[in-house]
Amino acid sequence: MSQKPLLWVVDDDESIRWVLERAFRKQPFTTESFASADALFQALEQQQPDVVLTDVRMPGKDGMVLLAHLQQHWPSIPVVVMTAHSDLDSAVQAFKGGAFEYLPKPFDVDEAVATVERALRQRQATAPQTPTATDTEAELIGEAPAMQEVFRAIGRLSRSSVSVLLTGESGTGKELVARALHAHSPRAEKPFVALNMAAIPNDLIESELFGHEKGAFTGADKRRKGRFEQANGGTLFLDEIGDMPLAVQTRLLRVLAEGQFYPVGGHQSVSVDVRIIAATHRGLENLVAEQRFREDLYHRLNVIRLRLPPLRERASDIPTLARYFLQQAAIELDVASKQLTKAAEQAMMQQRWPGNVRQLQNTCRWLTVMAPATQVSVDDLPEDIFASVSHTEETQAVEQDDWLAAFAAQLRNQTAEHDVLAELVEQMERQAITIALEKTGGHKQRAAEWLGWGRNTLTRKIQQFGL
Repeated sequence: MSQKPLLWVVDDDESIRWVLERAFRKQPFTTESFASADALFQALEQQQPDVVLTDVRMPGKDGMVLLAHLQQHWPSIPVVVMTAHSDLDSAVQAFKGGAFEYLPKPFDVDEAVATVERALRQRQATAPQTPTATDTEAELIGEAPAMQEVFRAIGRLSRSSVSVLLTGESGTGKELVARALHAHSPRAEKPFVALNMAAIPNDLIESELFGHEKGAFTGADKRRKGRFEQANGGTLFLDEIGDMPLAVQTRLLRVLAEGQFYPVGGHQSVSVDVRIIAATHRGLENLVAEQRFREDLYHRLNVIRLRLPPLRERASDIPTLARYFLQQAAIELDVASKQLTKAAEQAMMQQRWPGNVRQLQNTCRWLTVMAPATQVSVDDLPEDIFASVSHTEETQAVEQDDWLAAFAAQLRNQTAEHDVLAELVEQMERQAITIALEKTGGHKQRAAEWLGWGRNTLTRKIQQFGL
């Protein structure tokens, strides 16, 4: 047996096998390729590889069957799965099956090499960590690189009950992600309870969270369980956490630290075991600097931060999302489903969608009711989605001025006494990287060239920003 580590590649597509064989020929690997899972099973009787790189969908036994077989008989062999069907179900099912990593096609060959090298290091360290997951949320749809990272994060967190902070603009699907995190966690059989801080009057938030005893205040004619007790053993999703009053923040911090609390008007403590997933569209760091959000609570919640991309950063997903929402609206209204023309899809992809996925969903409902024909043309689209974008040179110049004015306003509003540019530069770089990866289909080398960076710089920035 060669002294080089042995990589087995399984894919029914000969061109994919050829590309991967050439890529790994330059690496310290001995590579062997198979066109089917059955061919690999036969080879396993003679020897075992150090790493397996397999497609998911293949004729005969697919990659998930192969993964299950290896997990049962050779669980120490790390398996990297590849799939052209890069949806949430594929990602979480791959991690559920014990995959080391998940690569959506088309993938960057350099990324595939780096992933296999990491898998080998894991095996050599003899410390495998295999995320799991359960069923999927159908509404979490996306093949754009930014959404693939969200799917991967859900898979990686699927064995954990750690606190998660979801950030992103309104309408990006934070509650859907929270529900998916719960559904793919060890707490999946326990309750998922959601509470929007911005929707509850300040004087009722404590009662909503912690419950109250009979007679605690006017109208409290019986004991009522709060959301913490309702979610015991499961997950409590606190949306718009930045709107929580400071007094309630103090009580929440104590519950997170001690696992117990007193209901309003109560003298008997209540113990709970609850996972917290918080969400906000506001910059909590700025609220901390303004002393409107407790710094210790911020650090307690910010164990894992997951940023949800706005729809304009994943425009390639708009046609798929629109088709899904049009089908759902047709089912809800019991009418025939509308179809977008290619021109209408292109027009929708060019808009900014300030309301994000929620706005797209509402637009699809509107089209289901209002569009005159089954085929939806550009002329059938509602005027309001075009309001934020114009393609004339004059409007582009105005938008540039608006961007500079917004940047100047951000600088003026900074309350920090030093390093005021750092956070703004990070936001700009994060946006630039996301757009570069979108434009190049996730190819890091071309994205780095487009940005004018070296590949190593781009890789470091991606890791630094958690993209």
